[in-house]
Amino acid sequence: MEALARAALADVRQTVGAYREVTLAAELAGARSALAAAGIAAELPVAVPELPHDWDRLFGWTVREGVTNVVRHSGARCCTIRVDPDGVEVSDDGRGPSAPDATGHGLLGLRERARRLDAVVTVGRRDGGGFLLRVHAPGEAR
Repeated sequence: MEALARAALADVRQTVGAYREVTLAAELAGARSALAAAGIAAELPVAVPELPHDWDRLFGWTVREGVTNVVRHSGARCCTIRVDPDGVEVSDDGRGPSAPDATGHGLLGLRERARRLDAVVTVGRRDGGGFLLRVHAPGEAR
């Protein structure tokens, strides 16, 4: 099952990667497919707010990285993605982070992208267990 999910995630990434731009809407569609292929129940937004271009891309990268971690590492049964004009959050009910401030190449890259917009990245344990990745605008920065 895990191998199938990884293959599906790779296919989705290849398809999405064929587009020049990462967008929140495209990454949410890819997340829906990857989570379904992994047998992980998904609670995803049906619509996305209108966002400035740079924030749309950053939130898209956040969904991509968050869902990749859910599929590859979490052992989760459910993944929830929440989006509003000021932030995006990916959480699951799985094992949670291996370290209090989990890092990996994908999360480091996400932090670099977020830093360009002065966005705040939070990585940690979700209330009740599981993993939480949140990226949001600092105060009224946008």
